[in-house]
Amino acid sequence: MLRCQQRERSTAAPRSPGDIVATDSGELHDVCIVGAGPAGLNAALILGRCRRDVVVIDSGKPRNGASRALHGFLSRDGTPPLELRALGRAELEPYPSVQLRQNTAVVAARRGENRFDLTLADGSTVAARILLLATGRIDLVPEKPGFREYYGLGVFHCPYCDGWEHRDETLVAYSSGETGHDLALDLRVWSRDVVLCTDGPSGLTPAQLRKLALNGVRVIEAPVVGARGGTGGVIASIVFEGHPELSCGAIFFSSDCLQKSPLAEELGCDLDDTGSVRCTGHAATQVPGLYVAGNVRGGVHLAIVAAAEGAEAGMAINNALHEADLK
Repeated sequence: MLRCQQRERSTAAPRSPGDIVATDSGELHDVCIVGAGPAGLNAALILGRCRRDVVVIDSGKPRNGASRALHGFLSRDGTPPLELRALGRAELEPYPSVQLRQNTAVVAARRGENRFDLTLADGSTVAARILLLATGRIDLVPEKPGFREYYGLGVFHCPYCDGWEHRDETLVAYSSGETGHDLALDLRVWSRDVVLCTDGPSGLTPAQLRKLALNGVRVIEAPVVGARGGTGGVIASIVFEGHPELSCGAIFFSSDCLQKSPLAEELGCDLDDTGSVRCTGHAATQVPGLYVAGNVRGGVHLAIVAAAEGAEAGMAINNALHEADLK
């Protein structure tokens, strides 16, 4: 597969951030980054330090926007996600070759010869030699009363992000089948009081039921009516049909997390069976000039990992541009 780093070298003179090539559609930037979470901002930081001409497109709607704090991020543990993004934007200000376009989104993208042409929701256009997608995912919150209302306030999808804050409380795993079995056992790291609520027939095998029982996990198959809040605006209980209400400290659900943007697929990227964009190495895709970082990819979806992938992508992109511009 052709990778951007293997592009044929150009005979053009090396460019500086201020030496923008004029095109029929306006300025041709070195890089356009779509997405301004930890992945996109860290990539922009690396590229700004490499004196690359970068445009960052920020929709202002992050995946973790409902969360009160992000965790597992060294030196930033407990920081509200929107505050981290603000800090990241502020750290880009010393780099004049990096510009941010906030509160807009890319609605269309076309790959041309050694360039990408993007149309934004505000009607403007951006052209760049290389495109980095750091657009993230969307978590599908269960369509039950109270789940969306208390998402981030007792209803969560990631125990690594929020399990510690609810350690030793009654934890509900809302799922069924093998996924529910695995989620419930994972929650035993944070509490010995775990209840698997399957919202109907569990779909569990006898062996799975035995393992759950041996590890102290109760199983409730009654239909779930919804979640109920308590004092302080946080979750208090999960409500069933035909079964007593269960007081709990937190509800963790497992569901699909979809690509937030269709751009990767529309531009020809390969997706694996989990819906993640396949990389050929160092954030490059099989589409020449197109890179991905953060939750768009598979693997561990933590903010610190997304930031690291952004740095990886930034270095790979700078190397590709440098190779292309060398005589």
